[in-house]
Amino acid sequence: MNFNKAQLGAIEHKDGAMLVLAGPGSGKTAVITHRTKNLITKYHVKPSEILVITFTKAAANEMKERFNSLMKDERVNVSFGTFHAVFFTILKYAYRFTSANIADESVRYGFIREILSYYRLEYKDENEFIGNLLAEISLIKNSRIHIENFYSGVCGEEIFRDIYKKYETRLKENRLIDFDDMLSYTYELFKERTDILALWQNKYKYILIDEFQDINRLQYEIIKMLAAPQNNLFIVGDDDQSIYRFRGSKPEIMLGFEKDYPDAKRILLDTNYRCGRYIVEASLNLISHNRERFDKKIIAASKSKAPVTFADFENRRDENIFLIRDIDKKIKAGAVFSDFAVLFRTNPQPRQLIEQLMSYNIPFKTKDNIPNIYEHWIARDLFTYQRIAGGSRDRADFLQIMNRPKRYLSRDSLCDATVAFDEWIKLFDEKPWIAERIEKLEYDMKLISRMNPYASINYIRKGIGYDDFLSEYAEYRNINKEDLFDILDEIQSGAKGFATYEEWYEHIKEYTKQMKLMAMSKDSEPNAVTLATLHSSKGLEFENVYIIDANEGIMPYKKAVLEKDIEEERRLFYVGMTRAKTNLSVYSVKSVNDKSAQASRFVRESKEPRQNNSGDD
Repeated sequence: MNFNKAQLGAIEHKDGAMLVLAGPGSGKTAVITHRTKNLITKYHVKPSEILVITFTKAAANEMKERFNSLMKDERVNVSFGTFHAVFFTILKYAYRFTSANIADESVRYGFIREILSYYRLEYKDENEFIGNLLAEISLIKNSRIHIENFYSGVCGEEIFRDIYKKYETRLKENRLIDFDDMLSYTYELFKERTDILALWQNKYKYILIDEFQDINRLQYEIIKMLAAPQNNLFIVGDDDQSIYRFRGSKPEIMLGFEKDYPDAKRILLDTNYRCGRYIVEASLNLISHNRERFDKKIIAASKSKAPVTFADFENRRDENIFLIRDIDKKIKAGAVFSDFAVLFRTNPQPRQLIEQLMSYNIPFKTKDNIPNIYEHWIARDLFTYQRIAGGSRDRADFLQIMNRPKRYLSRDSLCDATVAFDEWIKLFDEKPWIAERIEKLEYDMKLISRMNPYASINYIRKGIGYDDFLSEYAEYRNINKEDLFDILDEIQSGAKGFATYEEWYEHIKEYTKQMKLMAMSKDSEPNAVTLATLHSSKGLEFENVYIIDANEGIMPYKKAVLEKDIEEERRLFYVGMTRAKTNLSVYSVKSVNDKSAQASRFVRESKEPRQNNSGDD
């Protein structure tokens, strides 16, 4: 294998700290595996003294396989693993832990579910609520934030702190640790037992870390202890691809590495072997607008001169049809479906695209668990209103919607399995103000029965007041109401064009069936268009990449307000752009769900010449 000068410089490095800046398509995996081989064959380092850390089990396995093939399958016991796997090995020796001591997801969810039974909290999707709580607990542990200094976005501070403490108590009572405890326990062990730390320092004299930009504070503090005193720490990563701040990753750790290790050498792998020249140019234009980064000059090895395509469409339907026709044109010219990827910012986003891919019989697969928006509790509320309008008198249906919005109707007023409006109204002869609310509900149902699906949802929202209910629900739950309205808008948009409920429900039934089939056969269809969020596209590459809905409020996401959040969104867009080998298309729309939309600033920035960067050089 032929290496360029920068790659060779990294591979030949032996002692001391080194920072390898490895951009997209720069051959970083080859550098790590060949450097590991070099330590053994050239510098005669014992294989057992080498530790290679990655962030995922799949990456660790791939790295190990590639290394073994380099060594011609000669058995050498270099340690490859994730942070969690490595640290759990250390804990096994110290505390005699086994896999039985690890609280898996079902156990953690079970603990939180049991703890929640002590509180009267209102939430519509229990699993989603518990998942959000556990994500915040994970963030606290990984960032070493004191619980009293953390402000929950899921529920009230006092309740959250109480839930956190009860959760920790449940773990200790059952002698269990979760994945985040693997880090905190190792940190405390090394701090308190310098003799144990010395044993592991003596074992792992050379440490290599892949994707270093994704490291969190706790992982870094442990690694610094483990690498001392020799500091043979070889870190590889790209600060421009740090996209997991929401999980506790700190890109500033990589930016400050040379302050922690003043003698560290730095090498830039400056050749991109993946992307065409104009893709490299556009992506560098974009990322140069970030201030907190290492400045880099990257060259493209590819001879491809295909320009980056930017297009702005009237709406998502036009965007999707243009995209599908472009795929079809390239397929007829000899491409295969697996050459294509469509990237988007959030999971609910591609609903319309999926429906149109189905109608054109284009095979596709997803890298994410894309939720079926028609199974969301908001959709269930809308369907329930429509069922009652269609004649349902099932008590369960009335119980679901009778106080969405608040009508102050008691569950006890519905005693029978079926509901008769006239009988229900008679119960409140002496409370005419309540009887009026029931009469209004009956009147609304009669109106909705004469409407098409789209108009009925509009009436439920504006005429009945469902929008007001959602706003109050979001305020009570301390969550962003715009997320709920995005889902509601998307459901309403899906109803457009259907004349009857029968047609729309049949469409939803077929869509749901296809989504289930897709989930069952996930990644098993080799020749299919890949649909992926920008986050899950990391590490992948395709001949043809489409980034859809490049609009303000989507990219950058509307929640990104602070400059550090905008920079993270820009890095995310950069990751998406650099998945493309030959053709990159960036699409925006003029309207989303009948609301005017503006093309993303990232589109403009990708076209602008590079600016002088005020960050580190």
